Amino acid sequence: MVREDISVQLSCEVLGISRSGYYAWQIRPESERKMNNDALIVELKNIHKESKGTYGLPRLQGCLKTKGISCGKSRIRALMKKAEISGLIQRRFKVRTTDSNHDNPIAQRIFKTEEPATHPRKPNEVWASDISFIPTDEGFLYLATYLDLYTKKVVGFSTDESMKTELILSALHMAIGRQNVGSGQLLNHSDRGVQYASRGYRRVLNNLGINISMSRKGNCWDNAFAESFFATIKKELIYRNHYKTKEEAKKSIFEYIEVWYNRKRIHSSIGYMTPVH
Repeated sequence: MVREDISVQLSCEVLGISRSGYYAWQIRPESERKMNNDALIVELKNIHKESKGTYGLPRLQGCLKTKGISCGKSRIRALMKKAEISGLIQRRFKVRTTDSNHDNPIAQRIFKTEEPATHPRKPNEVWASDISFIPTDEGFLYLATYLDLYTKKVVGFSTDESMKTELILSALHMAIGRQNVGSGQLLNHSDRGVQYASRGYRRVLNNLGINISMSRKGNCWDNAFAESFFATIKKELIYRNHYKTKEEAKKSIFEYIEVWYNRKRIHSSIGYMTPVH
């Protein structure tokens, strides 16, 4: 507690400083470092708010970099603490929507996560597809997505109350309708779930001239990019909301993918750019 009745003279004697030094300190302008820090805190708060409280240190630093602001991690960490902002805590994520116990043919694993030579070098070369679920008070809503592994854009998605083949076909048709894909140029990679191995689905892909690649049995790493998207949407959206109806969940997912993820959310793997830029 500050004692206002203690004289300046006595205070200076106790602190071992001169009165002239004390008065000089009072009228001294703020240091350039402090002013820069204050400006950075405002910038960090704005970026954090725009991300709906999802961005942590790496993406905050990436955003600053795109704005031409160079700032080290230690400094950003200290400013985040001062501003009382933080990223979302990673929660353990498990996908339980793959049924690979079937007799349908399994395609060769052409795309290999661990082999960069198989990775795309331009858009619409490799899409990864997967299915996950969203809990609501009305039951599960299922979400199928197609992710362009070069741009990180969700090129197609669909929601339904069941995981039938129509779910992934609907998402596929959305992707084909909005992307410029030539016959024989695209590889679609997925797990070996019954929907992706079904005769109807394989027929559609063959008619469209889309090549097929499938993961090894029980190896989630093989479809890590698609599963990573679901881990992100779960962490940033699903776990933070409670959906009373499936329709409410559908609208929320649409807004997240089309407004936020594809057009505003930056990705470290593409130089802190957005999928659509």
